Amino acid sequence: MTLTLNRRGFLAGTTALLATPVILSFPRGAQAAVTMTLGHNAAPGNPRGAAADEFARLVAEKTGGEYAVRVAGAEQLGNEQSLLTSLRTGAVDMTVNSQGSCAALVPEVAALGLPFLFDTSDAAFKVLEGDIGKALAERFAAVNMVPIGWWDNGIRQITNSKRPINKVADLAGLTIRTPPDPMTIDIFKTLGANTEQISFGELYIALQQGVVDGQENPLTNIASSKLYEVNPFISMSGHKWEVSPFLISQIRWAQFNDVQKAAIQEAADGATQMQRGLIKDAETKHLETFKANANLKINEVDKEDFRKASEPVAEIWKAKPFGEFVTNLIAAANA
Repeated sequence: MTLTLNRRGFLAGTTALLATPVILSFPRGAQAAVTMTLGHNAAPGNPRGAAADEFARLVAEKTGGEYAVRVAGAEQLGNEQSLLTSLRTGAVDMTVNSQGSCAALVPEVAALGLPFLFDTSDAAFKVLEGDIGKALAERFAAVNMVPIGWWDNGIRQITNSKRPINKVADLAGLTIRTPPDPMTIDIFKTLGANTEQISFGELYIALQQGVVDGQENPLTNIASSKLYEVNPFISMSGHKWEVSPFLISQIRWAQFNDVQKAAIQEAADGATQMQRGLIKDAETKHLETFKANANLKINEVDKEDFRKASEPVAEIWKAKPFGEFVTNLIAAANA
């Protein structure tokens, strides 16, 4: 079951939302559900939002109506950074967040976005199913969060309002919006572009008003937020992959018994598989749609030029305090 909240209502009654049960239609004698909140930043129609709704449905099903989930997307409960703060304090129970925002608390997660580390999402998830995923889960636990799924944020491409990006040199003089992700910032600085960090919810207006020339995102985000309307040049750079960690507050997780934890995890697993499949299908569909749009210019970049120019980024990250993790990640990706 999916319920929609707005920011005003949430801020005015956070305590009531978390403490007051919602009356649902359960078999006679059943108690009202305990309601949990799930916040994210995706626009309607984005696979992240669709899978969050599916998670809410599965939670009600798997727990026999014992728990319900209120889903609030499109930054209704705040941007990604504020959602993470709310998650740590227990004001929000769950969030599907971005790699960039999570990196402020778990810097190792940003290393998943090393340039050209993963050619496909499947290759990335294979690595996350091993020791790398376990190490990241330990780091999230240290900041009061429990990963219950690794969602796909796709392979990222570059868009802008000025010109096609064929070679690295074409980025010179352009200001590219990036998320607050140190890896993405390092990549574009290394490639010679200027960078600006702007909230995703404000990105369309920033592009429309020329505050920045371009941005980088997977095709699903470019489509669902209609960024192509103000950035008609779409260059298929495939410069990095990103994960969307599906996180639950350790405060809420500790309140579950083993049976409840298993049910919530089973619901998360189902939603995770759905989200990954939706991303894969959507990227194929959106690329075809963009190519058929006469107002858009789609081009492939010189990948070898981009790979060579971005090589210094890996060395920068190996020199960080968690350099051993970066080295192990690269080894796992190349295994």
